[in-house]
Amino acid sequence: MIHVIAVITAKPGKRAEILAAYRANVPNVHAEQGCIEYGAAVDADPALPFQKKWGDDSFLVIEKWDSLEALKAHAAAPHMAAYGAKTKELIASRVIHILSPV
Repeated sequence: MIHVIAVITAKPGKRAEILAAYRANVPNVHAEQGCIEYGAAVDADPALPFQKKWGDDSFLVIEKWDSLEALKAHAAAPHMAAYGAKTKELIASRVIHILSPV
């Protein structure tokens, strides 16, 4: 299994617009071979005092794939290219962490 944590930071005030495009694409991703989990999350509010917040412009996508091959196919999927084109000008930064469980 492969875990992915994607940290997406929108340009100021654009997070809701990116999340709308993200939500529209979720059914396509869930239908992909090998997709175990694919969901977005934002800072909990209120939360515990030791929380370090990502901020109002950021969200995380938390993913699980049954193999690296499934993740590669996901990255190359036409609906991901369309999502990327739709959101490209709205994103300030994107950091992808690909992890193996221990």
